[in-house]
Amino acid sequence: MFFTDPARAHPLIQRGDGVYLYDVAGKRYIDGTAGIAVVNVGHGRAEVAQAMKEQAESVAYAAPNIFSNIPAEGLASRLGQLTPGDLKYFHFVSGGSEAVEVAMKLARQYFYDQGYLDRHVVLSRKISYHGATMGALSISGYEGRTRKFKPMLLEYPKVEPCYCYRCPFGLEYPGCGVKCAHDLDTVIREVGPGRVSAFIAEPVVGAAGGALVPPPEYFPLIREICNRWGILFIADEVMTGFGRTGKYFAVEHWDAVPDMMTVAKGLSSGYSPMGAVMMGQKLASAFQENPFEHVLTFGAHPVGAAAASAVLGIMERENLASRAASVGGHLLAELERLLENPMVGDVRGLGLMAGIELVQDKARRTPFPKDLKVSQRLSRACLDRGLTIYPGSGTAGGAGDHFILCPPLIMKESEASDVVDILEDATLNVYQEVSSLL
Repeated sequence: MFFTDPARAHPLIQRGDGVYLYDVAGKRYIDGTAGIAVVNVGHGRAEVAQAMKEQAESVAYAAPNIFSNIPAEGLASRLGQLTPGDLKYFHFVSGGSEAVEVAMKLARQYFYDQGYLDRHVVLSRKISYHGATMGALSISGYEGRTRKFKPMLLEYPKVEPCYCYRCPFGLEYPGCGVKCAHDLDTVIREVGPGRVSAFIAEPVVGAAGGALVPPPEYFPLIREICNRWGILFIADEVMTGFGRTGKYFAVEHWDAVPDMMTVAKGLSSGYSPMGAVMMGQKLASAFQENPFEHVLTFGAHPVGAAAASAVLGIMERENLASRAASVGGHLLAELERLLENPMVGDVRGLGLMAGIELVQDKARRTPFPKDLKVSQRLSRACLDRGLTIYPGSGTAGGAGDHFILCPPLIMKESEASDVVDILEDATLNVYQEVSSLL
């Protein structure tokens, strides 16, 4: 296999059970990241595998530009009972990057068909990650993942992030008036509202920012600004959707219904590639006379749709969104213990999506030198101790280290406490290691 980081050891996983993974040597790992915020219902769910088997035996593939199929229709019906507002129309894809690309294209064609030929700019935030494909990467504000590819990317303007720990305006909430939200209005005016098609944002920023949670006023203001200028609001729920934050969709915490939502990951809990773009009546009806110029080979895949329906059945039966809220509260409370470590600057999150920022100086919030790769060191230390975390960097002017925890939603409070026990030991070890290098 070709690994993205060939120099790093990749334990060979043999099986999974609940929140645990086991390698071929028998070592057990707590899956503190649910893969990458994917395996929401946990590993080893036989009923999902059975649903996929039965569907594959019936029909494994139907070309989406020719046929519909029973599992996809059933999944759409099931999702329609869960989505906020009038987001009752679903275009199924294979994953998150595809979902974002589709949303960008939908926004463009929506305005193009109405004669607004200049409306093509998709605005996003300076700290964000929307996918690995070229379009999705173009609207991502994640220097570590865009830097080497910038000559190949589209030039899209970026809005200031909602990042209270390092406010880009040097203000403090609530006296700030949530200026970061109003910056969207500023950038729209600078770009020209006649050129903007959409604004996309993660309700809780994942990989790029380490679980950045906006205040209550943020997304209602975003919705108002988008309405004012007639642009589409896209909520990127690829990481946060399907119970991760304590509600089925994270944007529900702010009671702000977007024009589109992109989802993937938890939709099928990793048992099969599956994602979707969700939209309301306004968008869906616009394509009745002008078909959407788009097709994906594996769109609305029958086996993937069967897996997703089985996953949703488990989520509903076991009330996993509520469980994420309660166990997530316990996890965040336990993570406060890490603040005793001199290099842990901030603990934040929502539901079972927690972020921890690592700093060289707590009082000044000074980041560690970039070349120390502190978050990567911590990730390796945790893996050695039987825990996976999701490391990130670059939030402080290209420097800065953080990591996120986003375990399976079936996690118990005792297992969450075990995670923090491992983190306490690993962070102390890494702090001592990097202190000797400064």
